[in-house]
Amino acid sequence: MRHDRIELVDALRERLDRLHAADSHGPAEVISTGCAAIDRLLPCGGFRRGTLVEWLAAAPGSGAGILALSAARGASRQGGAVVVFDRHKKFYPPAAHLLGIDLTGVLLVRAHSAADELWAMVQAMRCRGVAAVWGQIDSLSERAMRRLQLAAETGGTLGLLVRPMRARGRSSWSDVQFGVEPRSATGGWRLRVTVLRCRGAAAGSAVAVEIDEATGAIHQADRETATHHDTHPLYPAARLAHAVPVRRAARA
Repeated sequence: MRHDRIELVDALRERLDRLHAADSHGPAEVISTGCAAIDRLLPCGGFRRGTLVEWLAAAPGSGAGILALSAARGASRQGGAVVVFDRHKKFYPPAAHLLGIDLTGVLLVRAHSAADELWAMVQAMRCRGVAAVWGQIDSLSERAMRRLQLAAETGGTLGLLVRPMRARGRSSWSDVQFGVEPRSATGGWRLRVTVLRCRGAAAGSAVAVEIDEATGAIHQADRETATHHDTHPLYPAARLAHAVPVRRAARA
């Protein structure tokens, strides 16, 4: 009985926080995914703050993590920290630097357990000083996903979860769910991005995008001429050697 009461109080507190957030937030800002071709797949041409997004990777190295980081960059342009959760120690800071993310504004969290990581992620998403939260998470219960969605909505934070494709079809509270699959290409890194589910829009739309290894641009594939709206210049690989150390958080 006591446990039920605690859960009820927590639910009421979350509801009050959401009402407060709705009153205090200004006009909804649209955040680019980092690629105009992907932006066009979404109803508002990007993400709104307070959105929880899943990037489902067809295989390790499919590019889902890079696309999620690109969105984190866009969220941080108007200020706010990018909090990276890396319990399995797979995050590579130079890759974030290559995408144009200011590493002095990145907070790296490596929790001891999945439970600690979830708790810390909820706290980070509820913080108004956080622009985006990025994390690779294999397994999430429906209740845990709901907690993250409410936290992102309360804090106005862009939540970016990189997950395996096996999460597709499972109960989810994310606002948008993408599927990311690698495709063969010559002279670049090609990915197929599919909208698996999206609030306010039909699923199934997809686009092939390519990361040009020579010029460092992300653009729609199979397109002869890309305008400046369809590309994002990446930093040259030589700058990897000058990456700024990432500030580390205390272990959760």
